[in-house]
Amino acid sequence: MPSPSFSAPGAGPPPRPGRHARRSRGLAVAVAGVTVAVISVVVVSVSLTRASARPQPHAAAQSLPATPSTTAAASASSSAGSSAKASPSAGKPSAGKPSAAAPAPRAGWIPIDRAAWQAQLAAYRAIKAEPAGDAGNLPEFRADCRYSHRKADDPIVLPGLPGASHMHSFVGNKAVDAHTEAADLMKFTATTCKPVVDHSAYWVPTLYEAATRKPVETTGFRVYYRSIRKNSDGVVPMPNGMRMVAGDAKKKQPTPRGAQGQFYCAFYGPGDINGYARSDNGNWPICGEPASLHYMMQFPDCWDGRNLDSPHHKEHLAFGTEAGCPAGHPVRIPALTFDIAYGAKGSKAGYYLSSDPPGRSASSMHGDAFVMWDVREMNQRVRNCIAQRRTCNNDGYDPFRY
Repeated sequence: MPSPSFSAPGAGPPPRPGRHARRSRGLAVAVAGVTVAVISVVVVSVSLTRASARPQPHAAAQSLPATPSTTAAASASSSAGSSAKASPSAGKPSAGKPSAAAPAPRAGWIPIDRAAWQAQLAAYRAIKAEPAGDAGNLPEFRADCRYSHRKADDPIVLPGLPGASHMHSFVGNKAVDAHTEAADLMKFTATTCKPVVDHSAYWVPTLYEAATRKPVETTGFRVYYRSIRKNSDGVVPMPNGMRMVAGDAKKKQPTPRGAQGQFYCAFYGPGDINGYARSDNGNWPICGEPASLHYMMQFPDCWDGRNLDSPHHKEHLAFGTEAGCPAGHPVRIPALTFDIAYGAKGSKAGYYLSSDPPGRSASSMHGDAFVMWDVREMNQRVRNCIAQRRTCNNDGYDPFRY
């Protein structure tokens, strides 16, 4: 994926604009030519208690650490799970669906499994950082993903209701549909992401050509897990089963040249991010060579420490500041950033998103993440890459680790 040498205009509220400009090397998303051997890893089975009403915080929720210690003697793993290598049936959307008599998944406040979360924290405290070598000093690790499938489903916003959503383009876990719950992501682990220890599902509204009404799928989809602050104080791993949404699917505003929330043209070197021309309605850039359409999306970096989801899928998360996280969301977690590339350069007719066909603007662009990793691998990457403020690739900062 060509990486911009500028701050992307669609990045939401990034606290540190212009991060790309400070990189000495491109952030090219390499969805091809990367060979990663699939290994057996120990995973943690996460049992999520569902609730449709907001749970009352209890004492354990207030005891989350401000700064995790690396010296606590704790178990390096919670419960033993299955191998991350997918079974022959893994990745089939029909696998694991509930029967007609089974209740549909519920939305709303979903409290975290306290025992699993405390076990993950204990394991994180016990993990020591590995030598960083000559790794860079950008505090992040990543997953590079390819397009998986397209469905009018949304297991976060409209769980258990197949076909009820606008069309979404999914990357990552191949088995995701409207019925997917957290345990399914661990059960059916076939993925289009590297590393394969990331079993998460990520999705965005499908992009269409306005002239032909044909879908334009992502050609690169990089998910960063990073610190977006000047320090990494108190950052802890993200819990499995976390659901999060960035952007606003109901926003219907024009996205003219220079607007926030627009698609932009990404170049390896200098170039006009707004395009050398615009679509007839002004909402879409037309890119010069060799640029193509990109979109950047920023997720929050603070969590309430109690819930994996909330009624509008945003209340359990918040953006912090350089001073720290807000009192209602005291737990610092890695901030997800979507860096999305499309195989399109722009046209006079422009495009539209499945979330707003009539408006044909980019303002309704949004993203969903349903997080599920091998727990030890998540913990080690947070320790190595974010806590140490080192730059990691798909395999951590050692390209020969796997």
